[in-house]
Amino acid sequence: MTRRVRDTGAPAHQYRINPVDPHAHLFEVELTISNPDPNGQRLALPAWIPGSYMIREFARHIVSIEARAGGRTVALTKIDKHCWQARRCSGALIVRYRVYAWDLSVRGAHLDATHGFFNGTSVFLAVLGQEDRRCEVELLAPPEPLGAGWKLATTLPRAGAAEFGFGRYAAADYDELIDHPVEMGRFTLASFKAAGARHDIAITGQHDADTDRLTSDLSKVCALQAKLFEPRGGRAPFERYLFQLMAVGDGYGGLEHRASTALIAKRTDLPWAAMNGVPEGYRRLLGLCSHEYFHAWHVKRIKPAGFVHHDLRSESYTRLLWLFEGFTSYYDDLMLRRAAVLPTGDYLDALAGTIASVIRSPGRRVQSVADSSFDAWIKYYRQDENSPNAIVSYYAKGALVALALDLTIRTESNGQSSLDDVMRLLWQRFGRHFYDDSGRISATAQGVEENEMPALIAEATGIDLSAQLRQWVDGTADLPLARLLEKVGVSLTLRRADHAGAAIGIRVSDAGARVKVSTVYSNSPAQRAGLSAGDELVAIEGLRADTAGLKAALSRRRSGSRIELHAFRRDELMRFELEIGEAPESEAKLVLSPTARSPAVRLRSGWLGAR
Repeated sequence: MTRRVRDTGAPAHQYRINPVDPHAHLFEVELTISNPDPNGQRLALPAWIPGSYMIREFARHIVSIEARAGGRTVALTKIDKHCWQARRCSGALIVRYRVYAWDLSVRGAHLDATHGFFNGTSVFLAVLGQEDRRCEVELLAPPEPLGAGWKLATTLPRAGAAEFGFGRYAAADYDELIDHPVEMGRFTLASFKAAGARHDIAITGQHDADTDRLTSDLSKVCALQAKLFEPRGGRAPFERYLFQLMAVGDGYGGLEHRASTALIAKRTDLPWAAMNGVPEGYRRLLGLCSHEYFHAWHVKRIKPAGFVHHDLRSESYTRLLWLFEGFTSYYDDLMLRRAAVLPTGDYLDALAGTIASVIRSPGRRVQSVADSSFDAWIKYYRQDENSPNAIVSYYAKGALVALALDLTIRTESNGQSSLDDVMRLLWQRFGRHFYDDSGRISATAQGVEENEMPALIAEATGIDLSAQLRQWVDGTADLPLARLLEKVGVSLTLRRADHAGAAIGIRVSDAGARVKVSTVYSNSPAQRAGLSAGDELVAIEGLRADTAGLKAALSRRRSGSRIELHAFRRDELMRFELEIGEAPESEAKLVLSPTARSPAVRLRSGWLGAR
């Protein structure tokens, strides 16, 4: 059953969302405030959405706004980029505005003749000073005949609407209101039961998905994740969960919510009838679903202390995204392996890909994963051509920190403890009672403090890893993964990259018939010779440049020899002479060690959940 929102007796804020003009991509929103601030009510739209740490200025999509009270116009003054001040008025204040919705992503709002989607942060103005009030929402279908046959999928608690129908919904407060995205259209619907909860999948866009395969695989993963956090009962912290999946020609992304996730993926990544094994695209999709589902515990309920009561009008900082995004990135594919959805070899290949993505980035020696977490607002989410030289991903390296911690704990405890025990302690201490029965943040809710993890790991496992955390989280040295993996019977080998440009320190991209330099790596022959990102290669040793030719020319020359390149920078032809170097070791391979002894095999079985 869907949870019913408790009525506190205070007047609720009334919202009405109308997809008034799908061809113009316009949602019309009407907000009725029964008791506005007598000194003049202030209204604001969030500047960012939880889970995506970048200021996005959602208010820029409001194309018109007006207010009335008692049948008369009430003046609205915009006081900053996302906040309006209403003039004093008596009686209920009615605010009507239109939102331009043409952002086909998991973060914003999108509306056309095929479907509608929105996150609450894109459309719901907050009534400042009254964010704790109950909210009621009327969701309307597009005008006929366009809206004929449309359904609606959301985990907002129903307040009179039929299941998957338009009508009235409710939320305990503004925080809950914006945490249940809405999908409307003629989507494909599939369902399954897991962890004591109903799970629905709404797939929008053209596709030929085998939904039976998808629900079968996801049901195993979801049940196992709930069992990780609740070993005894294995129950999820919600009664219903929704996967909202937009199938497109090219795209990838997900955003977590307390009882749902918004996803975008290639339609070719979906499983198809008679599909054999787990192709790379399907593994990627399952990993994405697993990642966002894990967030229902880890970041939606277990939170950094600074995110418990965040201000959506300005940045909320933490140095712990390596823990919340990185650990989730570690467990997403691992849960596929433990649920027997992903074969061991495929899992090790995916893990090797994560290792390679970190070691091929010079930025790992410049920025710690804790600093990466803090600077997500200005660096990770706003990358440029120099980002590989300047930053490290708190997703990828955070996942490797989790791997290193897990293997260390398993080895030092002889398999009696693991990172799973740490996750369960975090859940019991911070997550299990984060929301009360009405859907509000509990009065006793607390988050993980910035320097609390060493003590929490010691409490959960009896092992002091404070020195390792200082090195791995606050430092920039490489993690001792080969040594740790060998202790669980897995061999890690690195080999030199063989992509075009590896031996001179560049990454290139094909743009039609052109070969453009996308990245020049720090301290590389290309950087020393003066090549820059954006340069267009036109000749290699006097011959027309293409990617295959560049790779062939470099492979035929020894380290220390020289090569001549010509390139356009803007509209100016430039000549470069480079000394060829050694390609870096940036490709990884993981295999089960054939000489592993039984103690290592036993530890490996406990880690991977399979012999």
